[in-house]
Amino acid sequence: MGRHADTSTVRRTQRPAPVALLVALVVLALVAGGLVWWLAAGSGGSDCEENRTVRVAVAPELGAVAQQLLDEPQDLGGGACAVAEVTAQEPLQTVGDLSALEGSALPHVWVPDSSLWTVRAGDADLDASGSMATSPVVLGTSRAAADALGWTASPPDWRAALSGERPIAVPDLAASAEGVSALAAVQTSLGGGDQADNAVVQAVLAARRGPATTPAEALGAAARNDVEAPLVPISEQEVITANRLAPESQLVAVYPAEGSPQLDYPVLRVGSPADDDRAAVDAVVRTLTSATARTAVLDAGFRDAEGTAPTEPGPGVQEEAPEALEVDPEGVQALLGELSRLAAPSRLLTVIDVSASMEAPAGDGTRATLARDAARSALTLIPGTSSIGLWVFAHQLEGEQDWQELAPIRTLTDEVDGSTQRELLDRELETIPDRLDPGGTGLYDTTLAAFRSAQEQYDPEAVSSVVIVTDGTNEDASGIGLDELLQALAAEADPQRPVKVIGVALGPDADITALQQIGDATGGAAYSAVDPTDLQDVLFDALRQR
Repeated sequence: MGRHADTSTVRRTQRPAPVALLVALVVLALVAGGLVWWLAAGSGGSDCEENRTVRVAVAPELGAVAQQLLDEPQDLGGGACAVAEVTAQEPLQTVGDLSALEGSALPHVWVPDSSLWTVRAGDADLDASGSMATSPVVLGTSRAAADALGWTASPPDWRAALSGERPIAVPDLAASAEGVSALAAVQTSLGGGDQADNAVVQAVLAARRGPATTPAEALGAAARNDVEAPLVPISEQEVITANRLAPESQLVAVYPAEGSPQLDYPVLRVGSPADDDRAAVDAVVRTLTSATARTAVLDAGFRDAEGTAPTEPGPGVQEEAPEALEVDPEGVQALLGELSRLAAPSRLLTVIDVSASMEAPAGDGTRATLARDAARSALTLIPGTSSIGLWVFAHQLEGEQDWQELAPIRTLTDEVDGSTQRELLDRELETIPDRLDPGGTGLYDTTLAAFRSAQEQYDPEAVSSVVIVTDGTNEDASGIGLDELLQALAAEADPQRPVKVIGVALGPDADITALQQIGDATGGAAYSAVDPTDLQDVLFDALRQR
């Protein structure tokens, strides 16, 4: 599909499979995750004696629109100006930040694609201040497929569409409001209850039938007018954007009979700003909900809050707004819980480098603080049915041993000394910057030990992985070498107890080549965060791809 599956700035060392030109263009146009625009004071000639920065996080597809709207400093009177710092960021990542980071690191204003995210944000202090745009959730497929199914003349209901024989390319349900909204539409249209829950399960199972197809591949097939193109839960705006980029595209939007859930792009104030900052936040909110913003979002292929048709929507999109199908956010949260039980839980050993080089500056802190914050954000999103352990490593960190166990692998809901495993992990992750060791990096000995430990604790009901985060190369001259490590991994690999090693190279000095070889030897992967500020995106992707 593009937006949620492919928009991060993650750089994997594995070569991606070729995709259609259309998909490449769509991804290029929508990629914005992690991209930050610094809107400098004075760019419009305003007389600003005092700048008050307002941090704004927006869904990636609204990034360019928000940049345009907030490009100029906004006069607050008395020589003060509001200056916006706009970050285009996936809503899932912002949810993690809201649960793990201090207020000073959070946005003042958040515009996710859907109000559904507010339920997943837990106890975060959020205040809705209108809607910036809307876009109905539709089913994307080829014109030929829609004609062959009879849906051009008589659209299906949600259950018939998603539980039928037509393959479905469902986006990552943990990260996609469209995918969850589509399944919630099935549940809502049947009035809830056991029948509705069973229909949702059928839809999920339907998505797993046949060979796996990514949303991007499905959209490529639709653009080529493949009569067998799968269905993709997608926003109407994404259909419009794809067709604008490729005029020959045959991608169409199918609007199910009961109506469509709406992506409502709420403008949310985060927390309670100090009195000096309140006026600046107010000014930004007014701009994002102004008549000028309405025109900008219509031009970008969205609808406004009243459902007005986008400017020149193009073929395959109806001008009349479909009936809005309301979904219950609390019900969606319960639905996500049900879906998580359909998937095998994770059994994960996380291993974080605490060698001296992790003290190097990165972003607003150090590599160690970035690793801590990224891991804590990710921890808040992992289902309680998963099991996670935590090690740190350097060189001879504990006697002659390069690694130290901070928490053994346990289910996150397990009680440990009066708290839970999740809470224990959060406390131990908080200590990472204080654990830095003057020694070097004992990467190879630690990797083999972690692999063996995970294999010994293997659970056939879970997906077992080791995630190693490091910013360096192996510096343990007395330990094993890379060839010896790879030979040991190959010799000890057990198809009955598979354990994947996923390496995350933090910064330009990390040995990505060695991590790639380790990943290849275990069926895992290697990720590179050359810019350390990419670490959170990389870690999120590594966990999703585990």
